[in-house]
Amino acid sequence: MFLDLFYGLRDEGVPVAIQEWQMFLGALEEGLHGSSLLRFYHLGRSCLIKSETYFDAYDRVFARVFKGVEGALGDDVTEKVVEWLRDPKNFPNLSPEDLAKLERLSHDELMQKFLETLAKQNERHDGGDKWVGTGGKSPYGHGGQHPTGIRVGGPAKSRSAMKVAEERHFKDYRTDQTLEIRQLRVALRRLRQLTRTGDATELDLDETIDETCKNAGEIEMVFRPPRRNDVRLLLLMDVGGTMDPYFEPVSQLLTALHEERGLRAFEPYYFHNCIYDHIFTKARMFRADAIPTGDVLRRLDSRWKVVLVGDASMHPAELLEAYGNIDPRRVSNTPGIAWLQQIAGHFDRSVWVNPEKKAYWDADTCRLIRRLFPMYHLSVDGLSEAVQALVGART
Repeated sequence: MFLDLFYGLRDEGVPVAIQEWQMFLGALEEGLHGSSLLRFYHLGRSCLIKSETYFDAYDRVFARVFKGVEGALGDDVTEKVVEWLRDPKNFPNLSPEDLAKLERLSHDELMQKFLETLAKQNERHDGGDKWVGTGGKSPYGHGGQHPTGIRVGGPAKSRSAMKVAEERHFKDYRTDQTLEIRQLRVALRRLRQLTRTGDATELDLDETIDETCKNAGEIEMVFRPPRRNDVRLLLLMDVGGTMDPYFEPVSQLLTALHEERGLRAFEPYYFHNCIYDHIFTKARMFRADAIPTGDVLRRLDSRWKVVLVGDASMHPAELLEAYGNIDPRRVSNTPGIAWLQQIAGHFDRSVWVNPEKKAYWDADTCRLIRRLFPMYHLSVDGLSEAVQALVGART
């Protein structure tokens, strides 16, 4: 079974060498895995995987090799409320008149009533307008409709939740994509502004000839700084939720930018739905990955180019209201629109790249964001237009 894990990883393209495998076996001999499959899983990942890029491949192989083992991957879903919300029976649609009659709640009212309702509830509920459940017009649960709801369990459906009651960690966009990005690289090659900077180490032939002529034929060597790409790029990427269907194209964009070695500087960060007080170096969005947005703006001057990638689709409160972050643990009194305005005003040139079809760009939040940033589609043509907007026409 262990050899199946080793060869399975190699078949998936994970670079597992004999040294890592021996270290893994040595750790098992020392009993570092204990008696827990979860600890065994993490021990194997820490010994055999050298880059976060291969975490998904490791998970696939591990699940395949150890399928059927009791407690695989240590999943222990104990939250009763999540169990109640599995396998919803129906998802009734409400008319515009019904929606207009529903009570609109503030952030504080929504969270307070949710906790009060959860404390009173002792069974699963589907449909209705009071309990935490599925469908219906209750502001709590999933699959229903409410203008200021809080989603509990289940997938996003109508993208109207004001809050989401779950711990949310997303996958980093990949940086090792090699297929179908040649055209993206061609488009990104225009992301260059060549300027002469640094020490004068390059021979200026024309000036050398001119100076030599002035000196009656005595050679006068003239040097100049070499031409280098002076573009500094800040990439801000929406991740998770409604961006999940666009994991591959955004990964291809990130891969192409990582391989665009001509950039003078490049810094990628993550956010979810909208930018608030912090952006993140990793999509998992742990506290250790958080970087104050204000610090980034103070550190990077106006010459940096900014590309924001996202579908610009969220509950209006996330964009316009204080404490609007969909994650109740990360709320702040500065609305997301204020941070977007600061970004648009701080940098000389910035664009928003949207993977959604243009037919969906008429949503309220998308229209507001388009007033701040020129918006382009995440395609080869759209990216070419975005690059031209960032650096101007080529001369």
